[in-house]
Amino acid sequence: MAKHTANRSMGTVALRWQGDSLELLDQRLLPAEEHWIKAEGASGVAQCITDMVVRGAPAIGISAAYGVALAARHAGAGDWRAEVHKAIDELAQSRPTAVNLFWALERMKGLFERCESLAEATRQLAAEAVHIHEEDLAANLAMADHALEVMAPEKAMSVLTHCNTGALATGGYGTALGVIRRLHEEKLLSRVYADETRPWLQGSRLTAWELTRDNIPVTLNADGAAAAIMASGKVKWVVVGADRITANGDVANKIGTYNLAVLARHHKVGFMVVAPSSTVDMALASGQDIPIEERDGTEVREIRGIPLAPAGVEVFNPVFDVTPASLIDAIVTEKGAVRNPNITGMRALFA
Repeated sequence: MAKHTANRSMGTVALRWQGDSLELLDQRLLPAEEHWIKAEGASGVAQCITDMVVRGAPAIGISAAYGVALAARHAGAGDWRAEVHKAIDELAQSRPTAVNLFWALERMKGLFERCESLAEATRQLAAEAVHIHEEDLAANLAMADHALEVMAPEKAMSVLTHCNTGALATGGYGTALGVIRRLHEEKLLSRVYADETRPWLQGSRLTAWELTRDNIPVTLNADGAAAAIMASGKVKWVVVGADRITANGDVANKIGTYNLAVLARHHKVGFMVVAPSSTVDMALASGQDIPIEERDGTEVREIRGIPLAPAGVEVFNPVFDVTPASLIDAIVTEKGAVRNPNITGMRALFA
């Protein structure tokens, strides 16, 4: 199969850097409306991350990097270092689970500390944020190459995916959805089954939107239908993304991912996690150490103001769950693949 490069043109994008501002596609309004929000400072970027205007671990990290660049651009001539440090702290508080956020902020902070003037910091931080963005796109394309080597498909097959891991969640192309795009490009994809992904419906609102826009065959299904689809024998692989991967290969991803891993193992369906190496957190021993974000119960009780449950009913609303490494057939990053992941395999690739 031909290797692909980052020079190719991308269609759907989640964010646009304008030099003096960051434009973010408001993913809360898709698919009904394509509306762009202009963030001119770090606080605006942080609020967009918190409010899920932008989501997906890679896209969050890229957005945060641009937020730091904007903080330098708008810092006063006085204590400009303190202003930028304050902005970095604010961005770090926007979401707790996606390690890409902290990875990007640490990278930007390290560069910032080496700058000797505000003018240098403004120039260097903007360039670094662009590099992070470009590197993510290149990584997505490399991940697709590695994933197809693991899958080794001999004919067109169907896959199932969860949440949204496409261009909307990354710097372009996608992680797990990038693999699906590559299968389609190589004429090795029969169909994508996309979980609707409650409660934010990223599968129905975002993944189905991306795939139909790009003429990739997709069938949308309720999350609870995944078992029946696997039992039918139609699906060969479940392909998902990740928000954090620990040293032993445990994976935190959108709530419902763990369910799919259990179902895939029962039905002898391959289970693949696709994420950039910036998602790997070798400082955490296992999934038990991952902080899991819980959000307001309103997200489950209603959709866009329409009640779905009794007012005030108690809600359990974790954003992520942890899939143990023992249920994962392969973790794929731009550095390569770890098959049947464990701490030995993870250290060999990421230490």
